[in-house]
Parts: sequence; structure tokens; C-alpha cells
Amino acid sequence: MKKYEIMYILLADLSEEERKAEMESLHQMITNLGGKIVDVDTENWGLRDFAYPINDLLKGYYVVINVESDAAAIAEFERLSKLNKNVIRHLVIAK
Repeated sequence: MKKYEIMYILLADLSEEERKAEMESLHQMITNLGGKIVDVDTENWGLRDFAYPINDLLKGYYVVINVESDAAAIAEFERLSKLNKNVIRHLVIAK
């Protein structure tokens, strides 16, 4: 299993409960596919202004997670993130 760093940006106007549920759903996607979440970093990122508007939005909630997973689980995470209306952007980096 390889190590990956995943950053995704959620809509800023989600309530605290909606945001936590969305994060849990995205994290559970990885664990259900056999991956392991090593670290979740929301304290250092959180709600931030964008450098430029993205889809007419000016802010987003950033989440960074470190995972150990195989490539198939990461590909499925990326596919489902693209379909999720609450995820503005995502980025996966192999470590």
C-alpha cells in the first residue's frame, strides 16, 4: 500500500453538522475500499479565502488527510469526489 496526501475543499456555506457528515462520508469511502487514514489536518487549514473565485465562490473549507491505500481506492475516491456537489476541488499526491 502506498502513502498519499489528499486535499479537498468543501463548500463554505455547509453547516458544522453537514460538513462533519460530508467529511465522514469521504473518509469512510477510503476505509471501505481497504485504505487506512493516518492523519486528518483540519485545524491548520479550515475555512480560507480563495486566491481567485472558483465557480463564483470566494471561500472554502480545506481538509488535508494522509492515507495508506492502493491505487484502485484512490481512483474511486477521485471519481466520487468529482460527482459530489459539496466538494469544490480535490488533489491527490503520492508520497
